This record gives sequence, structure tokens and C-alpha cells, in this order.
Amino acid sequence: MTDPKRAGGASRAPRGGAPHQRGKRTGGQIALGLFKWIGILALTVAVLGVGAFVFIYANTTIPKPNDEFQTNVSTVYFSDGEQPMSTFFVHNRQSIPLSEMPENVKQAIVAAENETFWEDRGISVPGLMRAVQTALTPGVDTVGGSTITQQYVKVRYLTQDKTITRKLTEIMVALKVNQDLTKEEILEGYLNTVYFGRGAYGIQTAAQAYFSKDAKDLDDQQAIALSAIINAPNHLDPARGDKQRADLLERYQYTINQMVKVGYMTEARKDEIYTTLPDFPRLSVENRLGGPNGYLVNKVKDELLTAGFDAAQIEGGGLKIITTIDKRLQDAAVTAAANMAERIAKNSGEGHDPLWYHPAIASVDTKTGAILAEYNGPDFVTSEIPWAETPRATGSTFKPWALVAGLREGATLNTKFNGRNKLKIGDSEVSNAGGGNYGWITLQDMTTKSVNTAYVDMTMQMDDGPRKVAQAAIDAGALTEVDERHFQPSIALGYLEVSPLNAARALATLVNEGKRSDTHIVAEVRDAQGEVIYQPAIVQDQTIEPDIARNAAYALTKVVEDGTARGMRSLGYPTAGKTGTYYDSNKKETRSTWFIGATQQISTAVVLTGGEQGISDLGGNVYGSTYTAPGWLEFMKVAMEGKERIAFPGPTRMSETGNFTSPPIPRAAATSEPTASETPSPEPTPEPTPEPEPSPEPEPSPSETPSPEPPKAQPTPSQTPGGTPGRNRETPGAPGGGNG
Repeated sequence: MTDPKRAGGASRAPRGGAPHQRGKRTGGQIALGLFKWIGILALTVAVLGVGAFVFIYANTTIPKPNDEFQTNVSTVYFSDGEQPMSTFFVHNRQSIPLSEMPENVKQAIVAAENETFWEDRGISVPGLMRAVQTALTPGVDTVGGSTITQQYVKVRYLTQDKTITRKLTEIMVALKVNQDLTKEEILEGYLNTVYFGRGAYGIQTAAQAYFSKDAKDLDDQQAIALSAIINAPNHLDPARGDKQRADLLERYQYTINQMVKVGYMTEARKDEIYTTLPDFPRLSVENRLGGPNGYLVNKVKDELLTAGFDAAQIEGGGLKIITTIDKRLQDAAVTAAANMAERIAKNSGEGHDPLWYHPAIASVDTKTGAILAEYNGPDFVTSEIPWAETPRATGSTFKPWALVAGLREGATLNTKFNGRNKLKIGDSEVSNAGGGNYGWITLQDMTTKSVNTAYVDMTMQMDDGPRKVAQAAIDAGALTEVDERHFQPSIALGYLEVSPLNAARALATLVNEGKRSDTHIVAEVRDAQGEVIYQPAIVQDQTIEPDIARNAAYALTKVVEDGTARGMRSLGYPTAGKTGTYYDSNKKETRSTWFIGATQQISTAVVLTGGEQGISDLGGNVYGSTYTAPGWLEFMKVAMEGKERIAFPGPTRMSETGNFTSPPIPRAAATSEPTASETPSPEPTPEPTPEPEPSPEPEPSPSETPSPEPPKAQPTPSQTPGGTPGRNRETPGAPGGGNG
């Protein structure tokens, strides 16, 4: 059995490695070792003489501390700065001043490890002799000979090598440290450095690891148990089994006896706590990157590295990192995403597990670009693909950028375009969802009703129209660049790929009157002393003309008030939004469904994809209004709770200056309204409220594909494990198009 009452010689963590596993040693072995070190010390003095010993001591300097034992845990917090999200660390350590360490901890440590600590000079020859005596006496508990100062020196300044040179150095440095530092400083350093098991270095982290509380809140039993554990942390953890618990009880009782002996505890108090260990709560094993928050923590680290922090600062600087993530909103995003996945898995009839689907949500502050919530997936450890930062084909949620391009070209919201079904482009034609004929239709109405042919007509009438649509998307922040091979008349129908985070950012640009902000997740960083050392610069670039942005945002409010997203009116806040479905008409597969929507305060994008790479068929009757729009609504009801209801400003008066024309359309060919299925009915409401399935957005006919077709490169995920997250890709999928 591991000797639980040996006061010294505890297992310690070697530099840069796991805690050293030390096996059982007999009393004779301990005695021989102690004799060896006493002999070395005596021989050194005898050979060199007192003068030489004094010379060596005078020329001994305290080494530079081991780097890993100077590190402290950096903690990542949600936006309130109070609720922790996760941690970064080299060694899991949080240093605290001696004043925050309870007396019961200090007394238990001194009584168990080095009862003469307050009087000795850093080493204790009598202590070494007692260790030899107890090792050779049958039936007497053995004690070790290293003082607290020596243990501290070995861990903080030296290596774990078992050599004569290292032991002599330990003795000399211990003497030096004892002279240069106060006893209080030595005890503080020791209690912030010693290893307690469970990956915890120092009393503060140990208190959290074993009892989920701060060190200052430890009761007597808990303090004594932790003081006992440091003797052999990997053998005395009660969670490891009954034998370890029994060994810990024995060491715990030895510590209590020592406290009574030294005068730190009364016999009466001993009787109250002697026979039982404290309760050790069952604590979940924490994986710092596990679960949905793992994606956020990884993003925090990447953002800090980009801002100029190095890995050593982040992982061992004891930083307090406050993010922009609102925990209430993040929880709502996790719930809404799970509900989307469960609903489609239940209703699709495809037999897929909910984990086969990839709902993603990104929500940002419309003014600052601060990320308020971001759902990338259920567990970063099992899949590192951040779906909220992975671009996917956008469907009709790309039409707002054609809207901006048209307004820039001189159109007004009253300018009319050809909304007739079956618009010819070369040898092919574009059709409208449900086959709706709209005739001459204003830019406002074709946005409200998501009319494909009218948007293609407008794009074709602009000089170099596809390039201007792409430029509008870049200016808003949806994309960073677009390859010229993607400049097709059907660009507004959404074969280009955008990530949900960038889609939310771009819509925020319109709501913010054309001022674009960079998204960010770090709000503030404070150093170990509490000083603010970093805050991101919030820069708003006027990338879209104010009147253009205002009119475009106003047009999108009509989509929610009167168009394909009328179900979102139940949010109760003025909203600009757009549904979108990307349908591969060649393969007859729905690859992604979207809803993007923004109030004056918050812009949120939601996308739903499926399959390992997020490009598999979602099945029939799946549209932007079916799952993503209700998911958006479920999240935004939480996000907007208690916020001011701010209306969007009306459109500015603009004169039509563009050279837009449309061929006459026979009156009989036009219908005043699209087919009834254009607008989902009944309006969808989010789970868990039971509801009839909303009428889907109409499926486009195969003839929707325009000509010339976009390149037929198959879409591939822009982020795979080990790749670079969040990069924009504009590779289109197989020819297809957007539906409202």
C-alpha cells in the first residue's frame, strides 16, 4: 500500500510533463536515501571546509523560475464578465495572494509537510534525522526530510532529476530562498505551485477541481483533505476507487493528528471531523473545447493571435478575456438549432439522425459587429467544421445585393422590370417559383415576392451587371472577392456561397445605413492585475451609400410585412429579412435553406444544410420558410426580449436616373398575384408548439436554370478539419437557383 503518512517526498509534476508516478518505498529504502543526502552534506562540509561552504553559499544565486510554473490560467468569460465560458492554460493554475488562502489550509499544510517551517532556515537537519529514525522503527509512520522550502525550490526552480548535483543545488538554493524571502512569501509561492492531482496546480485550482469552490470558501475537512492529497496526488484521489479513498482517510487522519500536536486544532474539533472524509461532489470531466462553446473558444484564440497576442500570453498569462457572446442568446441559439434538426429529422421521412443536419446561426450587433451568439455545431471535439462560418449557396438571400446594385445604377423602388415567367436567356430560360407571371413589376414588389425573372432582367440591363451585383455583396461584407467566371446573369439567384456570419454582417450594413463593421468576438482583455490591455477598435466604414442602404433595408421590411417571410411578423419588431432556398435543378436536390433577418439592433442569419460535407439533399418540401425561418424566429424572440421597438426609416425620395427598359408584355400574359403557395400558410411558428407544417415555398421547375450557366463545379465544403475556418468561397454548385 502506498504509504499515506510520509510527510515529505511527495510526488510532483516534472517540468513540462505529467505528474511523476512514484511507487511504494520501504522504510529501509527511505532511510538509505536520507542517509545518502545527509552524508553528502556532511562530506561536502568536511572536505571543503566551512570557509568553502560559505563561499559556495555566497555565490549561489536563485535560478530563473521554470517557465511553466510562472503561468496562470487565462479565463474566457461571456459578455457579462462574470459567467466563465472556458479556460486556456499551460498548467492549470490560478495564483492567489496568501491573504485569500484560509488559515485552515496554511495550518494543515505546515502541520503535515513541515511542522518546523516557521522556525527552520529552509532545510532541517533534525528533520532529516527524524526521517531516518522513523524509517528504521517498525510500526512508526515514516516522514520525509524535505522542508516546504526545499519542495518549493525543487518544483519552481529546478528539475526532478535524482542526482547529487541537483540535491546539493536544492539545499543551497533553499538556504538562499529562506534568506531572501519571508516565510509568508515562501508559503504563498508553495501553495500556488504544488500539484494536487486532477491537473490542478495550486490551492485555488485544486479547490475548484475537487469541490467546485474558491479556496477561501474551503471548510476544515476540505482544507485538510487537500493538504493530505498533495503527499501523493495520483494515489490519494478518492474518485479513483475505494483503496485510494481509504488511503486518503489515513493520510487525512495523520494530518489532523499533526494539527493537534502543533496546536492548530483542539481535541474536541478533532473528534468532530476525524472519522469521515468530506463529501467529494461528482464533477463532470471538463473538456475545454468540448460542446458548442468549443468553437467560440477556438475563435477567441484565433482573434487574439491576430490582434498580436502570442500563445504564451493567451495560455499562461492569467488573462481575463471577456467575449461579446451573450450567454442567454447563446443558449437560445443552441436550443433553436437543436429544434430545427429534430424537426426536420422527424418530418423529412429520410431516416436521418438529427446530427446528420447542420443548422447554423450567427447573430451580430448591427452597429458594432459584435458577435452576440454563434452556433456552429453540437461539439467541436467531434467535428471542427464551424458551420456558421462555412460558406454555402445562398439562394434568394443573395437578391439584396442585386437590389443594392440596381439602386446604385439609378433604379428606384418604383422602377419596373420584367417579371414574366420563362424569361429567355440565350437558349435557356429562367422561371419563377410556382410559375408565377407578374408582368411589369416594381423593384419593391419583385423583392417582396422574390421574383426570379425580374431580378435576372434587372441584372442583364445593367452595364456589367453581374460584376456590380458581386461588388455590392463585397461592399456589404458578404464576400471578400468573386472570381470573374461567376459573373453570370443569374448571380442574384444565389449560387455564390456566403457564410451565415458574413450574411448577418452584410445585412447589418444595410440596417446601419451603409456603414460596415468587422465582426469580432473579443470585447476586452485584462491582465493578471486587472488592467485593461486590449479592446478592439470599432470602425464603421461607409461602404454603401446611405440613401441606397436605407431604401434597400426598407424594401426588405416589406418581405416580412407582405411577402415570403410574413410569418416573422409575430416577432413584434420591425424587421428586414429574406428567405432563401438553393435548389440544384439538375439533380433535383435542395442543398441549403436560409433566413436572414435584422431588427434595428440585431442581425441574424440562419442556414440549414445536411450530410458530412453540408451539401447533401435535404429532401422534398424543404424551403427557407419551413425550418430556418421558424428557427430564426425562436432565437430572435429571446434576443429581442425587453429591447426598444425601433421602426425602420421610410425610403428616401430618389429620381430614376438609370437606363432601364423592359419590352412590352401582353396584358393577358400577366397575372396580378403569384400562385397561392408563394407565401407560406399558415405562418410558421417555432417548436416546441405543435403546429401544422407550413405550406412550402414553391419548388422551381428544372427550366429555372439560366443560360449561360454558371460553372458546373460541384460545391465542396470550404472548411474541413484541419483547414482554415470561415474563408469565403464563391464556387457555385450545379446550376440551380434561389427561391423565396
